[in-house]
Amino acid sequence: MRVLLIGGGGREHALAAKLAASPRLTTLICAPGSPGTEAVATNAVLDVGDHKAVIDLCRIQSVNLVVIGPEAPLVAGLADDLAAAGIAVFGPTADAARLEGSKGFTKELCDRQGIPTAAYGRFNNAPKAKAYVRQQGAPIVIKADGLAAGKGVTVAMTVEEALAAIDDCFEGAFGDAGTEVVVEEFLEGEEVSFFCLCDGKTALPLTSAQDHKRVGDGDTGPNTGGMGAYSPAPVFDAGMQARVMDEIIAPTLKGMAALGCPFTGVLYAGLMVTTEGPKLIEYNVRFGDPECQVIMPRLSGDLLPLLKAAADGELGDATTRWTDDAALTVVMCAPGYPASPKKGSVIGGLDKVEALENVTVFHAGTAMRDGELIANGGRVLNITATGGTVSEAQARAYQAVNAIDWPEGFCRSDIGWRAIARER
Repeated sequence: MRVLLIGGGGREHALAAKLAASPRLTTLICAPGSPGTEAVATNAVLDVGDHKAVIDLCRIQSVNLVVIGPEAPLVAGLADDLAAAGIAVFGPTADAARLEGSKGFTKELCDRQGIPTAAYGRFNNAPKAKAYVRQQGAPIVIKADGLAAGKGVTVAMTVEEALAAIDDCFEGAFGDAGTEVVVEEFLEGEEVSFFCLCDGKTALPLTSAQDHKRVGDGDTGPNTGGMGAYSPAPVFDAGMQARVMDEIIAPTLKGMAALGCPFTGVLYAGLMVTTEGPKLIEYNVRFGDPECQVIMPRLSGDLLPLLKAAADGELGDATTRWTDDAALTVVMCAPGYPASPKKGSVIGGLDKVEALENVTVFHAGTAMRDGELIANGGRVLNITATGGTVSEAQARAYQAVNAIDWPEGFCRSDIGWRAIARER
């Protein structure tokens, strides 16, 4: 099978590595890819926003399946245009991608389908949003309605902080994503990421993960796209998964089908496990980043036929198998992240890391310059390790971090702390 993978971050490197191991794969093309994906695929210089160029590449290369990694091309309708051209695609239509593209859309779907979630208000102007905050009090959560690269959420512990977050949204801090805001009840509990493959009518549960959104140790500082993750999530047992499938995932698929936009692709549920049970925080319509980097190493068997079955609407008989190992990834970032990351610093020592057992480096934001690997983004490297426990995986990951020669890079030193506290 000839596959085109859209994207070039750490998530796509993890997907590319897993797809490359498939005996059914004959050719893997990554667009645009990264220095990391070059080891397992052919990178193609391509503007993925130019849908005609993507379709032309598929035809020239006789591509059998397109796998879309990031959310922005999905919200922009790349899957629609590929399907219209007769090309099989893994990923939702633009209408279905509203589950991530508009937080307000998802909250209204929850209302209609009786899906447990936080109480909320949806606003298109600052005065009304602020009045709601003053009425509700703090702590409270302010969210830009649209896509904001994982940075449009403020968990405000004071009313003043919430009001400032509303101003940020409406004054353009997140571009068009902030033209509407959703103000949510603050939920107490433990966050979990849960993933399912969907074919429009069937949901195949995958596995769980937990990530670390805050930039600093101890979960301090501003939210980021994710500073690290581990899988599986200890709090998410078989009973909790069954509840989520029944109370959240199944009614979501039913509701989307009723709207005329059945969901296909990967459904990523951000959940809060509360004393009342699981509640939906938000949906994403693609694999998480960096959660994908800890899910793929734990998946036993072949990923490719699962993605093709989802694209073809044939997931009914599909099953998955998972290793008993834990996986943990540490995100190394460029200085200045998440506000203004500084690009261009040279990274060395990855050859030492490649010699370590059960450790993989996924390239999240790198480039080559004059034969040297350089930082070319905010989140730059994902150092991923597996082990019998989260503690073991963490020790291996940080051993690898310490072997990398990148003085300018930084990372958190406590990824996996919650699971490790449980183990102890």
